[in-house]
Amino acid sequence: MIKGDNSFVPSVPLRIGVRGAGLDAMALLLSESGTVRGDGDVVFHGAPVHPSGTVRLTEAGGTAWLDVGLTTIEDRITRVLVVGSTAHGTIRDVAGLSVEAFAPDGTSVARYDVTDGAAETAMVLAELYRRSGGWKFRAVGQGYANGLAGLATDHGVDVADPVAPVVPVAPVAFVPAPPAPAFALPPMPPVPPAVPVAPAVPVAPAAPGPLPYGPGWSYGPVFAPYTQIGRDNDVITVSGLPPGPVVVQLDIQGDGYTGLVVLDRRNKEKDYLVNSTEDDFRGRVLATVPDKGPLRLRLEAEGPWRLEVSPLAAAGRLTEEAVAYRGPEVLLHTGGVADLAIHYRGDDNLIVNVYELAGHDDHTALPRDENLVNEIGKRRETVPLPQGPLVVQFEAADGPWKARLKRV
Repeated sequence: MIKGDNSFVPSVPLRIGVRGAGLDAMALLLSESGTVRGDGDVVFHGAPVHPSGTVRLTEAGGTAWLDVGLTTIEDRITRVLVVGSTAHGTIRDVAGLSVEAFAPDGTSVARYDVTDGAAETAMVLAELYRRSGGWKFRAVGQGYANGLAGLATDHGVDVADPVAPVVPVAPVAFVPAPPAPAFALPPMPPVPPAVPVAPAVPVAPAAPGPLPYGPGWSYGPVFAPYTQIGRDNDVITVSGLPPGPVVVQLDIQGDGYTGLVVLDRRNKEKDYLVNSTEDDFRGRVLATVPDKGPLRLRLEAEGPWRLEVSPLAAAGRLTEEAVAYRGPEVLLHTGGVADLAIHYRGDDNLIVNVYELAGHDDHTALPRDENLVNEIGKRRETVPLPQGPLVVQFEAADGPWKARLKRV
């Protein structure tokens, strides 16, 4: 993986290896607000076990190991940050810096080699985050020139607590409490030489091949996701995609206004996709790649951002299990007639639209949408859904919400 990439990992207990000479590792467990709930959500050398027992920090063979029990993490925890810091020197000086996730049988499921460290002394190396009922691993590589204190403050940690001065201690042997299985230490493959990667550039789509999208969805083309990272306002051009509806995921770290607009062939604003004042905006919206020419997007943002364009087939599926989200979202319904139960905890507009695809054979455009919900403020709502296949678009949803299907 390179900076900005993400992929699903199995929802099993994972062992995260952080390699790098002179690097101290820690984990921050974040709630929906993007902050820790208290000191207990910081796992470091001075407090190597989370109170729940689901995250543990040990060292072996010059590698820091974070054992993360994805199957037992509290529902209120939505992200786990893997953080590295240096007591002497900078991230640039750390040789062979990498983060790798292993399944219980020792199989590597994700790896990120950090090759663009600079003068910062602390960095969010990677994160595990909930997505569509499972977990994803993201290669983050976000450095903090103001060190661990700045990183901690951004995520709600009281820097007066003993977090910033990380003092190594002798490793302590822990026996995992049931029902979490014991981890077998995975083999230590050699670290390949670092390959420089230019930061904040588009990431070309992967080579053609099988793509990990679930069965039961045949509408629209399937292609490898396109990813781009950057900072502040920008115009983004995505070339080479087949025409038709796509899912655009936008993640921004920062406050202020966020706007995302599709530009037409005359470079005029055409379709508004995002119009939000939420801090640290995260969400997925629908866009349409034109028949001729690239998809062009104008982004207004303050702070670092990441944008990914994926096919509809990559969207999450609605099921009878309640799944937590925050911000706009695109979901798929592939089953029969059902009711959709929504619990919205935001203060602003909640707008939900549905696109019925039965009998619609033009894969270059979606049919006319039908509005299901258009309300303001916190509410519980149950609405009927026709038989799939459907695209269910939460067009506006500033704030946390949950959704699940109910049998009819």
